[in-house]
Amino acid sequence: MASKVEKLHVDGHEMDAYVSAPGGDAARPGMIVIMHAGGVDEFTRAMTDRLAEAGYVAAAPDLYHWKGPDEDRSPRTIDDAEMTADVEATVAHLRSRDDVRADAIGIIGFCMGGRTAYLMAAAVPALSAAVAYYGGGIMQPRGDVHTSPFERTAEMSCPLLFHFGGEDGNPSPEDMQTLDAQMTRLEKEHEFHAYAGAGHAFMDFTGPRHHEEGARVSWPRTLDFLARHLGTGS
Repeated sequence: MASKVEKLHVDGHEMDAYVSAPGGDAARPGMIVIMHAGGVDEFTRAMTDRLAEAGYVAAAPDLYHWKGPDEDRSPRTIDDAEMTADVEATVAHLRSRDDVRADAIGIIGFCMGGRTAYLMAAAVPALSAAVAYYGGGIMQPRGDVHTSPFERTAEMSCPLLFHFGGEDGNPSPEDMQTLDAQMTRLEKEHEFHAYAGAGHAFMDFTGPRHHEEGARVSWPRTLDFLARHLGTGS
C-alpha cells in the first residue's frame, strides 16, 4: 500500500487530496473519503488507508482549501456548491488513474462528511455507492445554495448506507425516521443502521466519543455494502 498527498485543481484553486492505493496492476474501485470537522487529520487519513487495505483506491480531498490560513475552518463555513465541485474534481482525478475502474467510484463520509455523502448521492451522478456515518444537518442548506440535501433526495442516483448513533442528537433518531420515510417514499435504495449506546462521532478512535462496539460492527457492513455495489477491492 502506498499513500501520499496529491494536488488537484478546482475552479482555479489548488486542493490537496490524501490518496492511498493498494498497489498492483489491477484496476480497482475508487472511493472518495469526506473528512469530518477535523479535516484530513489522523482519523480521516486512517480511514482512507483502511479502505486501501481493503483493496480500494481512496482519496480524501481537503474541503477547507477554499479558506485562507486565518479563516474559520469548521463545518458551518462549508459551501454546498464548493463541496460539489471538490467531489467532482476528485471523481475526475480517480478516473484519470490507470489503477481505478472509472465505472466503480463511491463516496464515504463522517460527521459533516456524512451529510456530504448524502448530498453527493444526489448531486454527482458518477457515484455508484454512498456511505454516511452520522451525518447531521441534512435538512439545512449551506452557503449560497438554498436547497438542502434532504430536498434533493429525489435526485439520488446510487444506493446509500447510513450509520446512526443511537444516542446522537444530530442526526437524531427522529431524523433517521424522517430520512428513512423520505427515501422509502421515493423508492431510493438504502440501508440504515443504528447502534445502541453510540453517540455522534462513534467511529473516531482519536476522540472521546469513540464507541468500540458501534465501530466494530459498522465497518464490516460498510465493506459488504461497497463490495455489493462497487465490486470487491481485492
